[in-house]
Amino acid sequence: MKFIVSSSALLKQLQQINGVINANTVLPILEDFLFEIDKSKLTVVATDLETVMKVHLDVEAKDSGKVCIPAKILIDSLKNISEQPLTFNIDKNFGVEITSDNGKYKVMGENPDNFPKEPAADDTNSFTISSTALITAVNKTLFAVSNDDLRPAMTGVFFELTKTGVQFVATDAHRLVRYKRTDVSSPKTESFIVPKKPLTLLKNALPDNEDELTISYNSNHLFVTHGSTQLICRLIDARFPDYKVVIPTDNPYKLVVNRSDFQNALRRISVFSNKSTNQVALTISGSELQLAAQDGDFSFEGNERMNCQYDGEDLQIAFNAKFLIEILNATSSEEVKIELSTPTKAGILKPVEETEGEELLTLVMPLMLNN
Repeated sequence: MKFIVSSSALLKQLQQINGVINANTVLPILEDFLFEIDKSKLTVVATDLETVMKVHLDVEAKDSGKVCIPAKILIDSLKNISEQPLTFNIDKNFGVEITSDNGKYKVMGENPDNFPKEPAADDTNSFTISSTALITAVNKTLFAVSNDDLRPAMTGVFFELTKTGVQFVATDAHRLVRYKRTDVSSPKTESFIVPKKPLTLLKNALPDNEDELTISYNSNHLFVTHGSTQLICRLIDARFPDYKVVIPTDNPYKLVVNRSDFQNALRRISVFSNKSTNQVALTISGSELQLAAQDGDFSFEGNERMNCQYDGEDLQIAFNAKFLIEILNATSSEEVKIELSTPTKAGILKPVEETEGEELLTLVMPLMLNN
């Protein structure tokens, strides 16, 4: 089998799917890319058994065939080869010889029959969403996904589809994000949990534009196709916690602050906070917000004050500064509104200005105040 391909075009496509491959895999063949040639079309596949990613590109080839090539050595060599056509020759023992303008490189491939088969797209339902809407949803929710494998339902983003919109929800039990799009709808009311890794890969592979994506799903897998790139991932088989019961319906005190000023103040103050809790205490009275942090172990202390608009009784409440900073990162509005009630009840953060068709709500649990 023989084919000719542009070195930079191949590298670009391989880099898109290389993130699927885990550093320490159970099966050696999972460290390989599967190359499949069919009538001058090359399809390259990478998988970790949970997620499959495929790219297609045009090559010069007379025959069909397939081979598995070790991913790391192939990518490392392509990074150092300038833009030029490369000729791949594969012999019957899966030996791969790559010829460039001034060099020859040999690598031992593997039998493609041992490469895991990809899941079939049977009994799927689908909905369409723009590429930029999906990227925005992932950016606004991914940071709140839990890393606790003992609670698998929380290790992904919950997609809730209805005829009037789509909701994306993520929580790690300390904070929760709910991002809603009313400009996207699904013919069926369904819900499923998508793991963190494939969403990160999608975010990096998709263009931030209005390209329309078709997302298909069945009871076990999600299928996303954009141009020459395809992603298939296994859904998390668990029940997402009933998040609606955690969102307080009555938080009467409203605090409005400038987002970037508040975020920068938190960054400065959190330097002086206890490293295990990142606790920052907020004292709100009238139109003044005071931020304070201390680390008793090292006698560190930081205090700052800033202007705010506040409607409610004087209040002191503490939060994890790192969580607040990440939540503010996911918010794009100039000002944020924080809804509060008591020092022990969750605070709700919302952007003051929102784009039409979008709705973002984040919730963060308070910490016990160190008096």
